[in-house]
Amino acid sequence: MRIFIVLICFSQLSFSQKIPMDATHWEHDSTTVEFVMHRGVLAAKNKPNKYYQIFLKDHIFTNGTIEFDVELIGQGFPGINFRMSEDRKNGDNFYIRSFGETTPYIRTTLQYAAIMDGMSIWDLSDEYQAGATIYKEGWNHIKLIVNGKQMKAYVNDMEKPALIVPELEGWQNSGGISLSGNVIYANLELKPNITENLSPEAGYISAHNDTRYLRNWEVTEPINFPFGKDIEFPLPSMYGKINSSNLPDSTTIWKPIKAESRAIVNLSREYGLYTEQDGRRLAWLRTSITSTSDQERTLNLGFSDEVWVFINGAILLVDKNYFGTPSQKEPKGRCTIINTSIKLPLKEGENEIMIGLANYFYGWGLIARLDKMDGITFKNEK
Repeated sequence: MRIFIVLICFSQLSFSQKIPMDATHWEHDSTTVEFVMHRGVLAAKNKPNKYYQIFLKDHIFTNGTIEFDVELIGQGFPGINFRMSEDRKNGDNFYIRSFGETTPYIRTTLQYAAIMDGMSIWDLSDEYQAGATIYKEGWNHIKLIVNGKQMKAYVNDMEKPALIVPELEGWQNSGGISLSGNVIYANLELKPNITENLSPEAGYISAHNDTRYLRNWEVTEPINFPFGKDIEFPLPSMYGKINSSNLPDSTTIWKPIKAESRAIVNLSREYGLYTEQDGRRLAWLRTSITSTSDQERTLNLGFSDEVWVFINGAILLVDKNYFGTPSQKEPKGRCTIINTSIKLPLKEGENEIMIGLANYFYGWGLIARLDKMDGITFKNEK
């Protein structure tokens, strides 16, 4: 008689969990949301003209599949936070922009962005947008597959992902879940560890292979820089020189900072949320470019929200990228490499690039790339 012994590793088992939409399972504010029967199922529904956020109780999500239905009954940014920190200030966010008619060709319909210190960095995350077919009436079915650093998001079409995120940028490997918006949610189902062969390793990002990006910088601590205040720097004049200056000097303390995978220098991650409502802050960045000869190169620059660019101590560019104003850069105030371009007069030898970067609105960052690398080396590049 043979005895077969089967060993089961419970840590590797996966169980589908259907989460009821009721007050027992969700932390909520009863003045903004109610739990009702809707289209034959339990649902969370906003009270008239109210935005709400509900937090799933006693659950930590790490990897797996998240599915839910959402009906869009108001304008806004309905979505899900996952891997949220205990203080709910950090995590990953997927949402829909619900502002009327959409088509699969409008790439701003869906967005992924990390949440850092309570602030979405959506305006540093232009690559993580996509179009989708969204129904104005009835349920829209959402399916997120999350494994390690990657995510695939399906919207209504479960055969083809609408949005692929090759590298999630939140700080957390696991954490809580919340739903928010002025919408109706139902049929939340969690499938821990069901990842449909999605690799947990970060996927391909095109900037990785591009040697033209300036990735190695130094940065100062930020200072409060209220509106109405400006940077003073030396200028020529009819009477000699204007020498007043509040630029960094020999007493300034610098520390190294590297661009992230998408080549963005992310000061939101480094310094967190601004300290007061509509507060404006300023930090300085510097790096160097070494040229084998005197030459002119084109510097493509993306930034949020204001820059003062200096080369070898001389002012080269002052510019603004204020979202929602005529000064906003394409694409619509987001920080991307196509925001602006400037001619960079390089001398033979080492050239210092110094940039004042101010921010008041959501993500705080900068991305910089030369047009070509003939006779060029960058700081700390080998």
